[in-house]
Amino acid sequence: MSAADRPRGRAVVGVAGELLVTAGLLTLLFVVWQLHWTDFTSGRAQAAAVDELQQQWAVAAPATPGPSAPPEQAPAPAAAAAPALDVTPPQGDAFAIVYVPRFGSDYAVPVVEGTATDDLKEGIGHYAGTAMPGQVGNLALAGHRVTYGKPFHLIADLQPGDAVIVATATQWFTYRVQTHEVVRPTRVSVIAPVPDQPGVEPTQAWLTMTACHPMNSARERYVVHALLESVQDRGAGPPASLAPVAGG
Repeated sequence: MSAADRPRGRAVVGVAGELLVTAGLLTLLFVVWQLHWTDFTSGRAQAAAVDELQQQWAVAAPATPGPSAPPEQAPAPAAAAAPALDVTPPQGDAFAIVYVPRFGSDYAVPVVEGTATDDLKEGIGHYAGTAMPGQVGNLALAGHRVTYGKPFHLIADLQPGDAVIVATATQWFTYRVQTHEVVRPTRVSVIAPVPDQPGVEPTQAWLTMTACHPMNSARERYVVHALLESVQDRGAGPPASLAPVAGG
């Protein structure tokens, strides 16, 4: 290399180095946005949606707890309560709230109709065509473990017997965790009316929660199955199943 070519080579190396630094900074900014900023913005939006639903329900049917309020009733093992919703909500609309004491006393996330990318930014997504809260069949829900509020971040912490409460405008539905499994994304039978038994006629009300697995990967799905234990009218006040979990 001639003396004249050396400065030119240094300039090329310098420009390349600056481009690499810039690319690294842009990548870092994207990671910060993806992992933290989306959590902040979606978390605030989801909390606002929960507040709005609670206000709507309070106006439509104010709680009237008292000695005459009906007690929490457990359905027969082979049946479930009448569904709280007769019509499937429009895609993207919030229609229920999920409470999981294992995830903390302040955990309350809206359920929206649909599991498209935009739907899951708004909260927990309801798989179209699966059961509605309280119905015989399988109420199948999906949620992020990271980003966009990460409502199922702690899904792997759920233990058999843990409560998952789904609230609607008129009722509280308490499901109890039964089992969990890790499956390939193509294993859609986990959200069948009877989980993992496609084609079988359901006689019980199930709830299935799905999230990507392992953390920060979409290679598999972490799946939790729960069974309806009890139903309580909102007029009777919150169910006992909302009590905090030790260590939750």
